[in-house]
Amino acid sequence: MVCLTEEPTETLYLLGEQDRIVGISGFTVRPPRARKEKPKVSAFTSAKIGEILKLEPDLAIGFSDIQADIAAELVRHGVEVWIANHRSVDGILDYIGRLGALVGAAGRAQALVAGLRAGLDAIAAEAARLPRRPRVYFEEWDAPQITGIRWVAELVRIAGGDDIFPEHAAMSLAKDRIIADPSEVVRRAPDLILGSWCGKRFRPEKLAARPGWDSIPAVRDGELHEIKSPIILQPGPAALTAGVGEIARIIRQWAERHAG
Repeated sequence: MVCLTEEPTETLYLLGEQDRIVGISGFTVRPPRARKEKPKVSAFTSAKIGEILKLEPDLAIGFSDIQADIAAELVRHGVEVWIANHRSVDGILDYIGRLGALVGAAGRAQALVAGLRAGLDAIAAEAARLPRRPRVYFEEWDAPQITGIRWVAELVRIAGGDDIFPEHAAMSLAKDRIIADPSEVVRRAPDLILGSWCGKRFRPEKLAARPGWDSIPAVRDGELHEIKSPIILQPGPAALTAGVGEIARIIRQWAERHAG
């Protein structure tokens, strides 16, 4: 198998099926050993088609319409391709189950899914005891400003916050989650701002300098936090463990500071 994004790589390693992988995405960071063991043959919107063909994969696995061109090129060269398009927490869990079944590890995959659900339930139970729920703005990109995708909004809710742009989170494509009027963020007055600028470092000082944003509670109180993109913007196990865990930690600390 060639994994064109990180989540199938992480999932297959967790299932003990890593020997099936012959190539990975250059953006893969989980697990760290994958970068040492597997050749890197793709980015997110491009791939080394010739290098992939040399590996003679039985299957290439990718994610979303953004990889449609890569998928089409591989199909034209006779490679079977599975492009998943899951956008929710339940979708991620279903994806893990389907990938496990595909490699003959259905039982292990269902055990992994059960463990991930239990972890999410525990975070939700802890969040239910918080004295206050913050209003949260999650920014996936800064120019143009793009707010979080559905699984991110769902994880914010599980962790004890409320996404201020639920209508955008329901949109699967990034272009439909662009904040056309930045003053709308000011109007919705988030208590917390979480930045994950998809592959580059979040710059809170740059965000805080936007016209009029100094009146936002999160900016005024210095509640600008980075969530590293590999643990939240990949629709796989990382988001349901490290990603939601980091969001929960930030929300819990905010609630403690604002208790009473």
